[in-house]
Amino acid sequence: MRIITFLRSNITRGCLKFDILSCKWFPSINRSLITRAQCSMATLETLKFDNRALKRLPIDKEEKNYVRSVAGACFSRISPTPLKNPTLVAHSQSALNLLGLPPSEVARPDFAEYLCGNRILPGSEPAAHCYCGHQFGYFSGQLGDGCALYLGEIENGRGERWELQVKGSGKTPYSRHADGRKVLRSSIREFLCSEAMHYLGIPTTRAGTCITSDDYVTRDVFYTGNSIRERATVISRIAPTFLRFGSFEIMKTMDDMTGRVGPSVGRVDILHQLLDYTTQCYYPEIYNAHADDRLARTAEFFTEICLRTARLVAQWQCVGFCHGVLNTDNMSIVGLTIDYGPFGFMDRFDPGHICNRSDDSGRYAYDRQPSVCRWNLGKLAEALSPCLPKEKAQEGLQLYDSEFQKTFLDKMRSKLGLVQKQLPEDSDLIESFLDTLHKTGCDFTNGFQCLGQLKSLTLSERYSITHWLKIVNICILISMAKIRYRCY
Repeated sequence: MRIITFLRSNITRGCLKFDILSCKWFPSINRSLITRAQCSMATLETLKFDNRALKRLPIDKEEKNYVRSVAGACFSRISPTPLKNPTLVAHSQSALNLLGLPPSEVARPDFAEYLCGNRILPGSEPAAHCYCGHQFGYFSGQLGDGCALYLGEIENGRGERWELQVKGSGKTPYSRHADGRKVLRSSIREFLCSEAMHYLGIPTTRAGTCITSDDYVTRDVFYTGNSIRERATVISRIAPTFLRFGSFEIMKTMDDMTGRVGPSVGRVDILHQLLDYTTQCYYPEIYNAHADDRLARTAEFFTEICLRTARLVAQWQCVGFCHGVLNTDNMSIVGLTIDYGPFGFMDRFDPGHICNRSDDSGRYAYDRQPSVCRWNLGKLAEALSPCLPKEKAQEGLQLYDSEFQKTFLDKMRSKLGLVQKQLPEDSDLIESFLDTLHKTGCDFTNGFQCLGQLKSLTLSERYSITHWLKIVNICILISMAKIRYRCY
C-alpha cells in the first residue's frame, strides 16, 4: 500500500487514470504533462536515436542467438522474441515524457507492439549487454542481459539522452538455462517500485510501460515444486545508462576462490574503451578535466561513484528499502537503484530484515546493505586496478564511509524534524529512536508519521485510551506495545 500511494496519479491507460484504492478508472487530463510533452513532442517513428554505446564499444561478431561465452565484446546484437497479442497494462506518462512521447502516442493501437519489441522502432538497434558479477560474495563469471535488451539511446527535445531497454523480451546469448521471459506478477512489482522510488526522490531507473500477453511461461513461485503458468510480460525501462559494476568485470583474470575468469580475460584495451566511454558520456566534467591522464581520470571517476553509491544507500536506509540482491551486476555505474527483483520495504522495523527468500545467510539484510555496497565498490576497484592505484581506491572507499554517515544523518534529521540546528548528540537520538522501534515492533514508516501526529501530552492525556490505541495501532503485538508505552 505504501508504494501504491505514490503512484495513484501516475498509472494511466490512454486517457484514463486508475485509482487503486477505489479500483476504478477515471478520465484523466493532466495539463502539465501534456504541456511538457508538446514542447518536445515526438512520435514512435520520429524518436531521435543516437546509439553511442554500439558505436563506441566492441560488438559480438556472432549474430546467431544461442547461449555461449561472448569474448571480446560488450554487446551482442539480438532481436526481441515476439509476444502474442501484447496488451498495455499500465504506463507512466512522466517516464515516457523523458523520451518525448506524449499521451497521444500511448493511445495508438500499435503502441504496445513497439514497446514490447514486436515491432522495431526506427533507429533502434536491439542488443544484449555482456557483464559479469560477484553473486553472494563469489565471482560467477559471465552473466549478462539474460532477459533484457538495449533498444538504443534517445535524445529528447530538451537535449537529454535516455537509454531505452525492454525486460522480458526473450532469450539472449546470456540467458543460460532461462527462457528470457518475465511474468506479470514480477513485472508489476518492478513497474510500481521503480516509479515509487522516483517519487520518493531516490535515484532510480524508470519504468515506462508494463505490457502483458497471451503467451504463458511456467514458474515455480515458491520453489516448492508446484509450478504454475503465468502470462509473459515485458516492461520498458529508462535510464541514462544500464552499465553496472559488473560491466567492468568481463576482463577479470582468474578468481582465487572460484577459478573463474571473465569472458574477455586480460583485455585491458576493452577496459580502456569502457572507461573512456563511461567517463566521457556520463562523467563529462571528470573526462574533460583529465582528458590526457587516464589514471587521474579513473581515480576521480571511482571517487565519484563511491560518493553517489554512499548517498544512494543512505536514502534506501532512511525509507526502509531492501534491495535483496546487491551483487556487483546489480550496482549501477551512475548511482541508480537498478534491477528490482526480490526487493521489499520494511513494515515492522527490524535491522536484520531479509527480503530475499534465497538469502539464507542474510548477506543482503537491511543493516548489511551499506557494508555490502562498500564491498562491491572494492570489487569495482579491483576491476579498474590496471588504471586505478590501490591508494586512490582506498581514498575513495574512505570517502564512501563518511558520505554515507553524513547523508544518513541529514535525512534522518529531516524525518525527525531536527532542521533548526545540528548537534553532535543527534546521532545518539536517532540510534535510540530506531532501537525503540525495533524493541516495540513498530512499523518503520508509521512510527515516523506518528511523531508528527502526537502533540505534547499532559499526564492525563498520556494515560488516555486514545493515546494507548495510537501506540497499539503501529506496534506488532500488545506485549511489544507495552514496552513502547513504558518508553514514554
